[in-house]
Amino acid sequence: MLRTILLVIEIIISISLIAAILLQQRGSGLGGAFGAGSSGGVYYQKRGIEKVLFYATIVLSVAFLLIALIILRFT
Repeated sequence: MLRTILLVIEIIISISLIAAILLQQRGSGLGGAFGAGSSGGVYYQKRGIEKVLFYATIVLSVAFLLIALIILRFT
C-alpha cells in the first residue's frame, strides 16, 4: 500500500518536473553553452517567475531522487 502511494507521488513529481523544465526560458543555442549569451556577455540575473521556476526545478529534482531511493528501499 505504501509503495503504491509512493509510486503515485513519484509520477506526480515527474510530471511537475517535466512541466517546470519545459516552461523555463530557452537558451540561445549552442553558443550559450560556451558563454556567448544573447545579452552580449553581460551578467544576467533571474527575476520573478523565472527564478521561481528555477528553484522549483531544483526542489522537484531532489524530491524525485529521494522518492526514487525510498521506493528502491521498499523493493
